[in-house]
Amino acid sequence: MPGLRHIRSLIVTMLLLLSALSIRLYAQEQFITPPARLLTNFSFKMLTGGIVIVSATLDNCKDSLNFIFDTGSGGISLDSATVDYLKLERTATSRTIKGIAGVRKVDFAFNHSLHLPGLTVDSLDFHINDYELLTSVYGVKIDGIMGYSFLKRYIVCLNYDKHEMGVYSQGSFTYPRNSQFLRPVFSSIPIQQVTVKDTRAILARYYLDTGAGLCMLFSQSFVDDSSLLLKKRKIFDTQAEGLGGKKSMRLTVIKEVKVGPYRLKKVPVYLFDDDYNVTAYPTLGGLLGNDIMRRFNVVFNYADQLICIKPNTHYREEFDYSYTGLGIYVVDRHIKVIDVIKGSPGEKAGFMTDDVILSIDNNFSNDIQAYKAMFQHPRTTLRIIVLRKGSPVTLKLRIKSILD
Repeated sequence: MPGLRHIRSLIVTMLLLLSALSIRLYAQEQFITPPARLLTNFSFKMLTGGIVIVSATLDNCKDSLNFIFDTGSGGISLDSATVDYLKLERTATSRTIKGIAGVRKVDFAFNHSLHLPGLTVDSLDFHINDYELLTSVYGVKIDGIMGYSFLKRYIVCLNYDKHEMGVYSQGSFTYPRNSQFLRPVFSSIPIQQVTVKDTRAILARYYLDTGAGLCMLFSQSFVDDSSLLLKKRKIFDTQAEGLGGKKSMRLTVIKEVKVGPYRLKKVPVYLFDDDYNVTAYPTLGGLLGNDIMRRFNVVFNYADQLICIKPNTHYREEFDYSYTGLGIYVVDRHIKVIDVIKGSPGEKAGFMTDDVILSIDNNFSNDIQAYKAMFQHPRTTLRIIVLRKGSPVTLKLRIKSILD
């Protein structure tokens, strides 16, 4: 009967509608991630190259310690001298760590608490390393490095305009307006795709390393195999410091570095022979350092595997194109010239190893950070007084630009 068929059709249609409605209602039933909570907000110091120094204490010790905030560290660590001073128990292990200048086996100090302003991070296992060289380089006692063991627990916001760090619990987070997301590959160290350009544009992956006080570092193998550099590029011998000691480097400049949508022009870069394969070539080309990252305010969210960046007031600051060829370090509270590269402006000015710098342009502060900042003005001439074999000597240093 036509009427019965019509009724059956209506019933089927109603059942289908109810079924579809139940599916939609079921899809709306889901767990909601609780919002991230601000746990603490505190100031940090920033050294040359964008190195971030965070003050903290350990366990029940009242002495303030200095930690480098370092996304390039796969854990968290303490300086061996600090461990001895605090009389912490060491446990020998078979684990090794690798840096630009060497590979070494490390001891551990297990199950300690780190007290940041307004926040305690407990159950931390610190590996132990010798940071005497970093202390000498920066003129600030380096007691340790905060890396993955800290970052994996929180959402961390770095405001380079205000020199402030905000630490949030994991959860749904409201990111700054008009910011951009990077989506690195996350292991213990984030790996970010970056496009670099000189002879041509080359897209490759790099460690994102806030503990590196430079723009970019390339393995020489990557540079050679990719034919990255223009043939006319001038390359200057220099050196850098890292895990294991000092390492000979080359310094030059490339046309462009593109991070996310942001293009940075005429960027100084370092090249080095990666004897210990720290940069994991050919998987990676090198690393992206904090002299680029400090030009953004940054949110690190390891749980959601993203990094959020927004240009800040430092974004358009000039890069450091200066070149002196001098390696200066704090030794026994004096700022001493330890290395003078052959053919460099420093050698031409008459500097010798073991010269003690007394003043630069009438600045007698004995502050290595201030002196390094004065070395960052290319095409200028500085009047420098050094103490050599007990007698003062006046030298004139003409700082070279690597763009010339």
